[in-house]
Amino acid sequence: MNKIALVTGAGSGIGKAAARALLDIGFKTVFAGRRANVLEDAIADIGATEENALAIGCDVSRDDDVDTLFDTIENRFGRLDVLFNNAGLGLTSATIDEIAPDAWRKIIDVNLTGTFLCARRAFGLMRQQQPMGGRIINNGSISAHTPRPGSAPYTASKHAITGLTKTISLDGRPFNIACGQIDIGNADTDIATVIASGIQQADGTIAAEPIMDVRHVGDAVAQMAALPLSANVQFMTLMATNMPFVGRG
Repeated sequence: MNKIALVTGAGSGIGKAAARALLDIGFKTVFAGRRANVLEDAIADIGATEENALAIGCDVSRDDDVDTLFDTIENRFGRLDVLFNNAGLGLTSATIDEIAPDAWRKIIDVNLTGTFLCARRAFGLMRQQQPMGGRIINNGSISAHTPRPGSAPYTASKHAITGLTKTISLDGRPFNIACGQIDIGNADTDIATVIASGIQQADGTIAAEPIMDVRHVGDAVAQMAALPLSANVQFMTLMATNMPFVGRG
């Protein structure tokens, strides 16, 4: 039986790396993201074919977009085995008094509500399909544990993802649905350009931080996805070895 995976935010960075790794281990993979042309470029760059990769434009913060995405998956494949909830937004560093309410809502809408909407539809499909079950993997972040300065909306959204992951894990037990979370620190994506050149530290200084190849993240997601449903990586922290996180950095 063909196994089907969905990756949100799959056009670049972590999402593209995860989609590539899932394809490499035999999943037919749906690439979802706001810009269909970027998804199609990613599929072409990876060298995937129409037989094993599909691009679907979707803004995960919009109920109707998410419904269309999952209706398409169900109609085309009849099932979903893995969802990697990866789509997310960040914000320029600012103290909480400098953050506009609309900026807060936008980040919460994508990072948290988008994850909820996709997990909700994935859970419903996995619960009803035969054989029943599947796996949901949420992209947390190092910020699900420890914030950077000036990151209130992003950090709040990622702390909430941890609670959502735990709840889905509990709710999924009767239906053979596993849910885990990968918390990533300093992967080499577009955002990492700032991190590598110098970013504000907790003591107010600006310091360059080490970064890691984003392919390692893709491989880790694929490792989680490949497990039998009788086993689960509940939480994984994957980070550049020497980035400031544990202890005093």
